[in-house]
Amino acid sequence: MKDLSHIRAKRSFIIDMDGVIYHGNRLLKGAVEFVDWLSANGKGYLFLTNSSERSPLELAQKLSRLGIMVDPEHFYTSALATASFLASQHPGGSVYVIGEPGLIQALYDAGFTMNNVNPDYVVVGEGRGYSLESLERAVKLVLGGARLIGTNPDLSGPAEGGIVPACGALVAPIELAAKTKAYFVGKPNPLMMRHGLRRLNSHREDTVIVGDRMDTDIVAGIESEIETVLVLSGVTALEDIGVYPYRPKHILEGVFEIPD
Repeated sequence: MKDLSHIRAKRSFIIDMDGVIYHGNRLLKGAVEFVDWLSANGKGYLFLTNSSERSPLELAQKLSRLGIMVDPEHFYTSALATASFLASQHPGGSVYVIGEPGLIQALYDAGFTMNNVNPDYVVVGEGRGYSLESLERAVKLVLGGARLIGTNPDLSGPAEGGIVPACGALVAPIELAAKTKAYFVGKPNPLMMRHGLRRLNSHREDTVIVGDRMDTDIVAGIESEIETVLVLSGVTALEDIGVYPYRPKHILEGVFEIPD
């Protein structure tokens, strides 16, 4: 039997969503009990997701529909992290966006305007609005001097029907055509982890990160010196772990193992 007392003793939890709490619109085993346990034990917790499609309010509403009641303040997305980063770099700038309303709204709220002629940045997130036309425009704008930003480097993500392309895969054609490299703000960028710790008002020693991806969640925890828990309910399978030169501190089948 696994000794999880060290995990349970942590004061704060940073939690991924896709592959940890749900797949698409399907709640994963033990997710309700896990969130109930966090609340009942007075744990600080933040759902830190690389997805940029939805706002915190929309994510809270989605969990509510799935049977988990959580306030929007418990969510932080790569869209918010991207908007915060760009506002610190170029206050009041302009952007050309390939992405969903969650990303666009975050950029508006940070003081950016939309510009498809001569923007300061081309920002790419996940979304159904990705097309050959938007790709061609993005390449043209980057070649014209706009800086290329990706909300996160994920190449794929879990969904109800299997694996789907994510932001990293959507940015790649622009990088190749424009002969440049995007700057990715989401996990494993330590910027996003520091944002998460500030939101929780917590120190790294008191915090654990729970995620399903070795290449974002786990390496983000390692590089930020936050204890790591890999759950096998999402993208990473047990046999995949040996491919990576680093290891998670703990490996669980899912979040259902964490509550007492």
